[in-house]
Parts: sequence; C-alpha cells; structure tokens
Amino acid sequence: MSLEPNTEIIITIDKPAAGGRMIARHEGQVVFVAGAIPGERVRARIDRVSKQLAFANTVEVLEPSPHRRSVDVDWACGGSFYAHVAYDRQLGLKADVVADAFARIAKMPLPAAVTVTASQEHGYRMRARLHVQNGRFGFFREGTHELCDVDATHQLLPDTVDALRRLQHALHDTRVTSCELSENAAATERVVLLELAPAAVAPNRAVEIDGISGLLFVDHQQGYLTVSYGSPYVSDRIPVATATAALSHHVQSFFQGNRYLLSRLVDKVLAQVPEGTVTDLYAGVGLFAVCLAARGTHAVVAVEGDRSSARDLESNAAAYGTAVNVQHVSVEHYLKRRGIRRPDALLLDPPRTGMSREAMSGVLALKVPRVVYLSCDPATLARDVKRFSEVGYHLEHIEAFDLFPNTAHIETLAVMTRT
Repeated sequence: MSLEPNTEIIITIDKPAAGGRMIARHEGQVVFVAGAIPGERVRARIDRVSKQLAFANTVEVLEPSPHRRSVDVDWACGGSFYAHVAYDRQLGLKADVVADAFARIAKMPLPAAVTVTASQEHGYRMRARLHVQNGRFGFFREGTHELCDVDATHQLLPDTVDALRRLQHALHDTRVTSCELSENAAATERVVLLELAPAAVAPNRAVEIDGISGLLFVDHQQGYLTVSYGSPYVSDRIPVATATAALSHHVQSFFQGNRYLLSRLVDKVLAQVPEGTVTDLYAGVGLFAVCLAARGTHAVVAVEGDRSSARDLESNAAAYGTAVNVQHVSVEHYLKRRGIRRPDALLLDPPRTGMSREAMSGVLALKVPRVVYLSCDPATLARDVKRFSEVGYHLEHIEAFDLFPNTAHIETLAVMTRT
C-alpha cells in the first residue's frame, strides 16, 4: 500500500542519511524520518511523498535509543537536526554518512571508521545568515518560511544574540529581509550586513550598536552597499608553526564558520601538504594559501573567482610578496591557460556542489602527485574521489571535522596520491 501525506505509521529506524534524516522501510518503501535515531521504533507522520520515497516526522518514540537525550530545541529549527542525539553518537552518525557515500557512490568501502574531530557544541558559529520578519531575526524551520528563535539553537554566542537583539530594537523602523553576520574567532569584532526590503531606505545615520563593530546595508535591486558605521571587515590570527598568519575578511567573503576548530583544521590540512610548490584552487580569502606562506616552506599559486574573497586574498597575501601568486579568476578559466606548471601538491576546497566537470578535467590533466581535498559534502566528495581513482590516484588518508555540531553537516578531508 502506498503511503499518503498525514498518515501515521510505526517504523524501525535503520541508518542515517545525508541531510539529517534517518532511513527506514515500511512495507518495502523507503522512508526518510526526521527526529529519530537508528535502532529506535517510532510513530511517524508522513509529511510528503516523492516518487518511490516518503518523508516523515517523528511524533512519538515508542522504543528510544540509549543515545537519545532530552533537549528543549525544535529539531526543525536551523542547526538542530541532530540536537536530540548524544554528541558522541552524532560523531558516529556523521562517520557513517561519509562511509556510506564512499561505498555507494565511489564504490570504495573504507577500511576503518572515519575519525571525526569534535567541537564544542555551543557558540561555535562565526558566520550565519538569518532571515528577518517583522523586525525579528531568526532561522527558518525546515521546509517552511516560519521563523524560529536563533538563540534556541545555541549556535551563536550569548553576546552575539544580545547584540542582535539590540540591533533588532534599534532598527524597528527600517524594513530588512535578511541579515548576514560575520565575527572573528575571538568575538572581538562583529559585522552585520542587512538586506533592505524592496523600496526600503537605509537610515541616514545609524546609532552605533554595542557589540557590533560594523553595520552595513545592501540594496540588491540597485546593487548599492552602504557602510552605516565601522568596518566591514573582521580579522583573525592563525598560529602556524613558529609564525602567525593574519587574515582579514569582508562580511561578504566566505570564511570557515567554526571558531573552535579553525586552527585545528588549518593544522590538519597543512600537515598533509608536503614541502614544495602548491596550487590552492578555491582559495577563498587565503586561509590555507597564506598559512602555507607563513610556514615559509612553499611557493603557492592561489586561485579564487569570487570578487569579494579574491580582494581579501590579495590583501592577506601582500605581506608574503612573491611567495603567494594570487590569480583572480575562476578555477575553470585558470585551468584552461596554457603553460600552467604542475605543482608538487594541489589543494582543493570547492563549494558544496564539488568540482565541475570542466575543473575536474583540467585538474586531471595536470597529473599532480598529491591532492589534498577538503569538502563540505560527502556525496560530491565521493563522486570526485571516484574520478581521481579512475585515472590512477589512491586514497591515502581520510578524516572529518564536526564544524557544525547538532546539524547533519560534516567537513571531510581526503588525501590522494598518484600511482
């Protein structure tokens, strides 16, 4: 019997799926269940049905897992999909998701469980995009436009939440639709970019908000960016061996989001890069390229196509002279150039979609001896690793980082050598 929306079923949960839901079967049909844990028997209400798949939400736990914990967080509120799962078990679930992607997509069963570096659960987030409705800041509940309180997810520091509340109160007469937040790891600098609603106008002179070092407004219809006060940049200092890398990044530039694992992530990535020449594709503001230069053992070509990030990359790399050769161009266009020198190692940190076919073809043509690939999506990572393995690369090392605790997101580092 096919499942219909709003019907309830009793079901036993099998294993985790990418994206945060858990996989179960009901009369042979696959059901993706939210709010459950593998091994549990639950009553679930069907939310929607798509082709041969059904999606359901847990309404009652009949046989709870020993890993279930009591929390006052709505699992559907942004950043809380795993909040009901004990933290150690969360790490195991994420390791399982990575292993499943490699077995299913790359046809490459991993010989051992993936090690996942843990994070502190609360206040970890340095970057966040919030929605604004009727002057109220928050995240959307899963699959809806219903706003939920940002402080309930515990992703932001209490001081950050307090600053946003003061901003919310101060701007009650200004219509905005979204809020881009960026702060440094030390939480001493905090910049907010507000997107104006259609026909809304930025205040001529905003009063400075305690706890917010820079306030900006953007009108996406006209393309105007207005700095109301302060600086649009925050700065971080990353210890590297006996040196320190200084990185400044604009609120519109991408930067890693976990304050507690930032230095640990850099250490782990750099440890996989041998001495010699390095090409850093998708270099962002220079987190890895500049840290490699600060270590003093590399000549780095850093490629970044995004305008804001590339501008920050150039600024951050300037202190290292010719040690960092910045290329403000898309990865695809860079790889099309004639006469590109093959580096000793290639560093990749692409967006969630992974490498495009064009970029992959260009990279494979270089025949680089060592590839260090950092990915925020296990499925696209497994797909790309499979492409590398088909032309003679061997997966030498894999580990993961829990940059977003209580969510289903996982950052994975894969290292491949060419045989």
